[in-house]
Amino acid sequence: MPTPARIRSTLAMIAAPPEDLRDVAGYHKALADPTRLRILRRLAEAPGTVTELIDHVDLSQPLVSWHLRRLRAAGLIDTRRNGREVICSLRREALDAYHAQERALLGLSDGSSALADGSTAA
Repeated sequence: MPTPARIRSTLAMIAAPPEDLRDVAGYHKALADPTRLRILRRLAEAPGTVTELIDHVDLSQPLVSWHLRRLRAAGLIDTRRNGREVICSLRREALDAYHAQERALLGLSDGSSALADGSTAA
């Protein structure tokens, strides 16, 4: 007999949320970790190298890189190479777009904000 967790998982897969809800949920999952929030707060000040971010959060390089991958996958940061260093920067426009998308999904939008896909809220 399947476990309750297995049943919930199967039901969740069958009744998958719409794409717009999935995008916002992914954004919130990226922000749900205090370390990632600390990284974003640091990048809000100025772009930084991975080495600088390692020093800032006082974690190992593999762990910081894992957090950066999560932030990059959510579209919250950009990375670029400069020789051997990787420089990370905050995508402020992505934060604004997610905020506007959230407001539109909740019916709180004034209609003037851009959504994550570049369209405007109705």
